[in-house]
Amino acid sequence: MLKTPYLLFLGDAPDQLAAKVAQGIRHWRPESCVGQLRFPGCNADVGLPDMTVEEARKAGDQTMVIGTANRGGVISPAWLETLVAAAEAGMDIASGLHNRLTALPTLVEAAERAGTRLIDVRVPQQEFPIADGKRRTGKRCLAVGTDCSVGKMYTALAIEREMRNRGMKATFRATGQTGILITGSGIPLDAIVADFMAGAVEWLTPDNDPDHWDLIEGQGSLFHPSFSGVTMALIHGGQPDALVLCHEPTRSHMRGLPHYALPSLEALRNLALETARIVNPDVRVTGISVNTAALAEEDARKCLEEIEACMGLPAVDPFRQGAGRLVDALSA
Repeated sequence: MLKTPYLLFLGDAPDQLAAKVAQGIRHWRPESCVGQLRFPGCNADVGLPDMTVEEARKAGDQTMVIGTANRGGVISPAWLETLVAAAEAGMDIASGLHNRLTALPTLVEAAERAGTRLIDVRVPQQEFPIADGKRRTGKRCLAVGTDCSVGKMYTALAIEREMRNRGMKATFRATGQTGILITGSGIPLDAIVADFMAGAVEWLTPDNDPDHWDLIEGQGSLFHPSFSGVTMALIHGGQPDALVLCHEPTRSHMRGLPHYALPSLEALRNLALETARIVNPDVRVTGISVNTAALAEEDARKCLEEIEACMGLPAVDPFRQGAGRLVDALSA
């Protein structure tokens, strides 16, 4: 569990895209953010007050979150002095980058002196059981996609927000580094040994009140040759009662694999249901979340209408339209 509030470290981010982790945290958990720290020449801005380490600490900051990624997604030597200062000031430091905070001796020494934590969210923080497939109380919804990076995390977060606005019991369950940094807890599923992945998802989504919904962050795609394993673990460990299909309509092939065509939504629906019925015979597909960011407003509207007519399910872009109809379908 990460301590809040956060100071979002943008450092020397070359552009706004490089700070997408910080932007996600700022968008979904603004109440958890106290400020941003930028170096001179930083070309990203998430709209928070600029603060030094000292100013952030006085404002109550508990954790500095590395919210930017450079080329290769590594901790830059240029950041080290600032990270050490944060640790010495009493801040925990959290990172979702590829190389570990705990592999930097100078930073480790500073954290040990100050009694602060270095949290590599891509590294599992505990051991997990092997899945047993036993039914659990409560309700669970999993976002599954035709491809990677089509909006599964955004969809689950949007549904959680809408449910909470309606007074419903709902919890977003993070399964990747960005989701963990947004919510402060979760599991780095792609870093867990394969035999324990489904068990980790069971642990993440335990017994709950009968009317409580776990909104499980999806990963990968059943159709993606590189990343289908994490999707299978989420389905079998999550034991979903409902599936929301996620799709990006302008793609011509699987991400990173130009020799693999994107599957149809019908194919995704059929395979996801067949796979999920192994652990929950009553599972159903309730809606479709369509990422229309690459389409103009009118083209997006037509795309959604066509998908809805073809699939017989509510098709919405939760960014443009909100997740209300997806929640309506889950509640039906």
